[in-house]
Amino acid sequence: GIFFYYLLPFVYTGLLILLVFMQPDLGTSLVYLAILIIMLFVVGVKIKFLVLTFLAALSSIPVLWIFLKDYQKNRLILFLNPNLDPLGGGYNVIQSRIAIGSGGFLGNGIFRGIQSQLNFLPAQHTDFIFSVIGEELGFVGTILLLGLYAIILWRGIKIALEARDLLGTLLATGAVSLLFFHIVVNVGMAMGMLPATGLPLPFLSYGGSFMISNLMVIGILLNVELHKIKW
Repeated sequence: GIFFYYLLPFVYTGLLILLVFMQPDLGTSLVYLAILIIMLFVVGVKIKFLVLTFLAALSSIPVLWIFLKDYQKNRLILFLNPNLDPLGGGYNVIQSRIAIGSGGFLGNGIFRGIQSQLNFLPAQHTDFIFSVIGEELGFVGTILLLGLYAIILWRGIKIALEARDLLGTLLATGAVSLLFFHIVVNVGMAMGMLPATGLPLPFLSYGGSFMISNLMVIGILLNVELHKIKW
């Protein structure tokens, strides 16, 4: 029935998403929810059910707001106008924009960025590593980086389309979606186009456990690619 076909996946993953949200980690929990919806679409769930899910999620925003921590609420408010608190909650985003803007077309050169080298830019090794690249390598460097990410994502999508069974397709789809949302959210956050959520940039942000997770994602894609051949 509809419960096992559509609602049961939300029950299973909803428990995991809830645990992540209670950490608290709003950004990662929303990414997992988005990945679930994409995988349901791939498996063949009707679009009308996905639209209803999206509308239900929108209607739950007032309730979700109640359970957010104060710093999370502050981040969302300052996303709309970082200048409300330029030396506090809005400082990171403002400095990130300055770093990217000062890089210009070709950048200031490696290890020659003022914002990064003089430590005006917080969390430059993790959350705002993209801003450092924009400042030191400029527009050209960021486009090359995004181009490399696009190649990885394109190959992942190709693997998902060519998988020999549904399991392989779903594994590859989930892996590609995880990379995609981390890239989009981190870059959007650095440019001030999305709220600061603390999501790292794949393969570049500092962190051993996150790097291992990235390599595991690539390993899953390679495994699906390998097993598309029927021995």
